[in-house]
Amino acid sequence: MQTVQKVRHRQVTVDGLAVFVREAGHPDQPTVLLLHGFPSSSHTFRQIMPALAEVAHVVAPDLPGFGMSSSPTVEDYDYTFANLARTIESVLGQLGVERFFVYLHDFGAPVGYHLATRAPARVRGLVVQNGNAHPAGLGPQWDSARAYWADPTDATRARLPDWLTFAGTRDQYLAGLPARLRALQAPESWHLDWARMSRPGNVEAQFALFTDYASHVARFDEIAAYHRRHQPPALLLWGRHDAYFDIAEVLAYHRALERLDAHLYDGGHLLLETHPTECAELIRAFVLDNT
Repeated sequence: MQTVQKVRHRQVTVDGLAVFVREAGHPDQPTVLLLHGFPSSSHTFRQIMPALAEVAHVVAPDLPGFGMSSSPTVEDYDYTFANLARTIESVLGQLGVERFFVYLHDFGAPVGYHLATRAPARVRGLVVQNGNAHPAGLGPQWDSARAYWADPTDATRARLPDWLTFAGTRDQYLAGLPARLRALQAPESWHLDWARMSRPGNVEAQFALFTDYASHVARFDEIAAYHRRHQPPALLLWGRHDAYFDIAEVLAYHRALERLDAHLYDGGHLLLETHPTECAELIRAFVLDNT
C-alpha cells in the first residue's frame, strides 16, 4: 500500500516577518517551489502537494500580505515583486534549498522570474500556470491598468475596475467560467482569501503590488533574454477560460522556449481548484524527467 505523504506547516521568520510555509516530502528530493498568485495563498496547492511529495520536496510559502503570513502595512514593508523575491530567497536559505523547480502563477510569476534571472543556475525548470511573461497575454482588459501605470493620478485610478473587494476576490475564481465550471468551484477558497485580505492595511498593500506589476511588464525583455539564453525546461498548464491573461500567452511561451510541454484545460484562472489531479500528474512526470 502506498504511503500518503503528509503536509507539514511551519512559520519561517524573515526580517521580523512570519512567513507561513506548507512543506511536504524529504529535503533530499528535488525541490518544487510553489508560488501562488492573487488573491490566494499556499492554500491553492493543498490538493496537489501530497502527490508531488512522492517524488519531490515541496515548498509552498504564503507571500507577505497573503494567507497566513504576516501582513505589514505599506509603511513597514516594501510591497514590490523584487522585495517579495528577496523574502522568498531568505525562506529558501533557511530551509537549505539550493536548486529548485518553480511554479509560476499570476503574481507568483514576477516573484519567480526575479529568482530565475538573479540566479539562473538555481532553477531546474519552470511550471507555468496562467502566469504572464509576454505582452501577448495582456489584452484590452489591461488598458485601464496600463493607463494608470503611465499616469498614476486620481482620474486614471477612478477608471480601474473595483477588484479589491469581496466580489472582486470571488471573480478571480469565477470570472469567464461557464455555469458548468462555476458549480465545481468551492466557495470557501475566496471566503478565506477575502478574510485575509480584510486585515488592516492589506487592501493598500494589494494595490501597491498591482502598481508594481508595471515593473514586471517592464522586465519582459529581460525575461525574454533569460528564456533565450538559458532555455529552461518548461511545463505549461493553462485554464482556457482565464478572464485576465489571454490564451495568446500560450503561443508566446511556445515561441520562446524550445523544451516546452503545454496543456490546455477547460478551467479558469485558478486552475488547481478544478484540475488538481491532472496537473499533479503532469508536474510529477516533469520533475522526474528533468532530475
